[in-house]
Amino acid sequence: MTRRRIFGALLGVFLIGVALGILFTVANPNFAESMFENLRRLLGQKVGDVHENPFGTFLLIFSNNARVAIIAALGGFLFGIVPIGILLFNGFVVGIVVEYSYLQGTPISTLILSIVPHGIVEIPAFAVAGLGGIEWYLEIIKGEGTIGERFRRGFKNSMKMLGISIALLFIAAVIEAYITPALAGI
Repeated sequence: MTRRRIFGALLGVFLIGVALGILFTVANPNFAESMFENLRRLLGQKVGDVHENPFGTFLLIFSNNARVAIIAALGGFLFGIVPIGILLFNGFVVGIVVEYSYLQGTPISTLILSIVPHGIVEIPAFAVAGLGGIEWYLEIIKGEGTIGERFRRGFKNSMKMLGISIALLFIAAVIEAYITPALAGI
């Protein structure tokens, strides 16, 4: 499988997760509400008001996303399952948040402005980290040389992809903490 196909498949997995989250919210609005409120409470306790402490918001978002990217990159060599699960779960959560917010009367324009500015960078960044992990796995099983050489070569490539991912996540966190709230009016 080519790099482009794997990357596209990972983005597709995220979109499937979004669709499942939306469907889940429609089918189970009470559970979705409980999940949404728990997320809001958890993030609210760690961040507080985004307008009062955008740097704290940035640090929380960036450190959490970098941790997830590291897990995706390092977990990718386990048959590619970890990055697929991460993108599916993140999409699922986005789907729940979007649909729940929409059902609560949040205008679509606000939802779009709350997600797209940073999401257009953040979601591909997770896919890049996952791609590095999956390529590591593929190098181990299909590469040339000894298993040790393939492992090291795949790991080195995975770490390059992780570096790109973390740089993108830094940009996404800046956008999410400083620009998205102003654009979306949140």
